[in-house]
Amino acid sequence: MTKPSGNKIGRPKKSDLAAVRENRSVGRPKGTAAIINEYRDRMLNSPKSEKVLQKIMDAALQDEHPHQAAAWKIIADRIIPVSAFDQAKQSGSMPQISINISGLNEPKVSTSDDVIDV
Repeated sequence: MTKPSGNKIGRPKKSDLAAVRENRSVGRPKGTAAIINEYRDRMLNSPKSEKVLQKIMDAALQDEHPHQAAAWKIIADRIIPVSAFDQAKQSGSMPQISINISGLNEPKVSTSDDVIDV
């Protein structure tokens, strides 16, 4: 009988499978929503989160601060609940503007037969 060559044919060893299993994650990769939820949970559970929010508020309120506009954007994008504005819009309590244009009943076209010599 001949011995098998260096090619591994057949079922892999359990130790080889365990090494592959440890190096890869199981399931689908995390999506954006899962990553944001994980980041939010870390931020809320951190004892430093209150200090971070206070620094952002301080920067937004100081007129001389070089990053005041960035702090405003963070507050407007992340801290102010947009859902509160959406609910007000859906309930009909927001003032509405309606523009009615009237005055032109029928367009009139007129022609003149006057000849002007230039």
